[in-house]
Amino acid sequence: MGEELAIGGVFIPSLLLWGLVAFVLLLPLTWLLSVCGFYRFVWHRGLFDICLAVILWGGLAMLAAT
Repeated sequence: MGEELAIGGVFIPSLLLWGLVAFVLLLPLTWLLSVCGFYRFVWHRGLFDICLAVILWGGLAMLAAT
């Protein structure tokens, strides 16, 4: 997980790429939760979305480390 990727001679941390993947996965997930009406049970939508993004990011990084 601690490696860096060289893209065009520029070193990019792997955690940054996993964060981008988590963000891309978060977009349809938040849309689905909104359509299903799940956000009616959430106290603070913005805070919930940030926590969901962190959980996705950590899960992807943990899967990549194994």
